[in-house]
Amino acid sequence: MSLEIVVPEQYMGDVISEIHSRRANILEMGTRGGLRIIKGDVPLAEIFGYSTVLRSITQGRGTFTMEPLEYRPARQKHSSSIIV
Repeated sequence: MSLEIVVPEQYMGDVISEIHSRRANILEMGTRGGLRIIKGDVPLAEIFGYSTVLRSITQGRGTFTMEPLEYRPARQKHSSSIIV
């Protein structure tokens, strides 16, 4: 999915950390008025429930939009467990 997140600047660090944990690729960052814009792509399976998390991180001040980008296999999650 193609993703655009709009947040006040004071929440940038937390938002970037959160989307990296969802295997997102940040492609562009910019400014619009007093807000910061983050553009990137993320697997659809990782973005479910993100609106609740974003509202929590930004105290209800952040928004995001997503749209289909392309179909491709998603990267596998790294597992810390060892199978013997």
